[in-house]
Amino acid sequence: MNLLDAIILAIVEGITEFLPISSTGHMIATSTLMGIAHHEFTKLFTVAIQFGAILSVVVLYWRRFLQSVDFYLKLFVGFIPAAIFGFLFSDAIDQLLENAYVVAIMLIAGGIFFLYVDNLFDEKKAIDMSVPDYKKSFVIGLFQCIAMIPGVSRSAATIIGGLSQRLTRKAAAEFSFFLAVPTMLAATAKKLFDYYHNGITLTPTEVKLLCIGNIVAFIVAMIAIKTFITFLTRHGFKLFGYYRIVAGIGILIMLLLGVQLNF
Repeated sequence: MNLLDAIILAIVEGITEFLPISSTGHMIATSTLMGIAHHEFTKLFTVAIQFGAILSVVVLYWRRFLQSVDFYLKLFVGFIPAAIFGFLFSDAIDQLLENAYVVAIMLIAGGIFFLYVDNLFDEKKAIDMSVPDYKKSFVIGLFQCIAMIPGVSRSAATIIGGLSQRLTRKAAAEFSFFLAVPTMLAATAKKLFDYYHNGITLTPTEVKLLCIGNIVAFIVAMIAIKTFITFLTRHGFKLFGYYRIVAGIGILIMLLLGVQLNF
């Protein structure tokens, strides 16, 4: 991986991590097209630069993260289902992750769902609350487990979970961002631990690329979050639905053409 590769992947991460379009699918498809998906460092890089995206949430919403202990307890309650589910079914999840057809199908299925989701949840009947209560937080956490199926999108699953609990689009999206912090931090920590546990050490160049990648992901994610909140509040999910369908079909075409996607 060179500097340009790192910047491109970081931009993709920053844009897709908090949008309901599956960052995993985009990151792997992008790295495959660049011919670096099979590199061990690339696999670490695509997970480790999530830290930059996480930091963007903390910086943008720093007042929320300083408001009360209750806020953190609700995040923990929302995080529990994914932590338990991921621990119990990690092998099955890894097997699904290796199946590119699953990613493509879930992108398309989710896209079709998004075309109609605005009609399922009436924004006018939503509850105006900045952070859901404990019960709602746990239910949203259950929805996050669905995102362990590659191509579903963690952001999509948790936002839909929030809407199912009668949160406004804005509140559902923001809680999805908040819940990403412990979830993605745990995933990043585990990936780094596995990397070093296997006796692999980072070279000075790789450390430099990780630092640059996190900085780029941080900046791009901040822009993406602010833009997404505004767009979602005004226009809903339909455009994301069309995009997911096109992206899923694109991956299917790549597979039919014999492109080896390293999912």
